[in-house]
Amino acid sequence: MIQRYSDHAANERTFLAWVRTAIAVMAFGFLVEKFDLFLEIAGRSLAGRALSAGGQIVGTLAGLALILLGGAMMLLAILRFRQTTRAIDSQDIVSNAGARLDVTLAALLSLVGGVLFVYLLYTVVRRL
Repeated sequence: MIQRYSDHAANERTFLAWVRTAIAVMAFGFLVEKFDLFLEIAGRSLAGRALSAGGQIVGTLAGLALILLGGAMMLLAILRFRQTTRAIDSQDIVSNAGARLDVTLAALLSLVGGVLFVYLLYTVVRRL
């Protein structure tokens, strides 16, 4: 029997949740990146005008930032999983040092989400 099996199983479930979230963030970044292409094609065919270069750059950068953020989340998940596994197996009492990283990552996600909101709002208002 594995010592502290329920703790290890909970650690693995948490790791898998982080991996799923990272994949979702990366997929959303890809979607944002490709949505600019869709807007450009739709704008030309429906309204007869192209999307501005500034708008395309913002969408491309936001999409790439989300993809990189998802990759960073994946690396953070691996590091936290290994650190927590060692802490579970250790006989010593170990403090939780990863809370700051979680808050930083959530703040980065909020910042990228805010930039995307402003970009989409700007795109919609400019088309009206």
